[in-house]
Amino acid sequence: VSPFKIVVAASLRAMRGFIVLLSATALAACVAPGDAVGLRASMNPIRKVVTMLQAMQKKVEAEGEAEKELYEKFLCYCKSGNSDLSASISAAEIKIPAVTSDIEAKEAKLAQTKEDLKQAQSDRSSAKDAMKEATAIREKEAAAFAALKADADTNVAAIAKAVASIEQGVSGSFLQSTSAKALRRLAQSSESQDLLGEADRQALASFLSGSQGSDYAPQSGEILGILKQMGDTMAKDLADATATEEAAIKTYEGLMAAKT
Repeated sequence: VSPFKIVVAASLRAMRGFIVLLSATALAACVAPGDAVGLRASMNPIRKVVTMLQAMQKKVEAEGEAEKELYEKFLCYCKSGNSDLSASISAAEIKIPAVTSDIEAKEAKLAQTKEDLKQAQSDRSSAKDAMKEATAIREKEAAAFAALKADADTNVAAIAKAVASIEQGVSGSFLQSTSAKALRRLAQSSESQDLLGEADRQALASFLSGSQGSDYAPQSGEILGILKQMGDTMAKDLADATATEEAAIKTYEGLMAAKT
């Protein structure tokens, strides 16, 4: 039994006893022998007190019931609240390890992300350096190919004109042309040593100098053969150089695409 209930019950019992005692005392005083007039005179005030006390008793009982109901509600709330709180604590205790593990995993992931970012920045810097170096090399290769192609085109065109002039019997006019000057430079260059043997180089140089005189006609077939051989070799070398240049361009473009 709760202390509150004990206090309320004791208060009600005391009030009931007081009302009964007061009523008995008032009645005894009013019905004393020979005092009928006093009984009638005293009846109304005493009844008023009794009625007032009875009203107070009912009020106290009603307030007690209300407080009892409130107390029981509060007690129920405390019990259920305590149960809910205990359940929340238990759930939190179960969840804490999982949350801690999740936090640790996220911290590890963040650290790895930072490390990956640092590595990516380093890789990007290295990629920029590699791209810069590759671009410089590609520019040099492109310039070298452009110069080689320009010389090859000039020399192949000059050889074609020389062959046509010899076949048409107008080699004299060809020797006065700029194409003949280009062939003379080629015949005197180190490149001609890779294209012709020494005897062929001497024969070509003699033809280009115009010093063959009357002996030229029998040698025209030999000169034509030398020129055609030179033209074929130089055309093949130019085709190989062009293929190499195209492969270098493709490799460079692939590197640029991979680094960006």
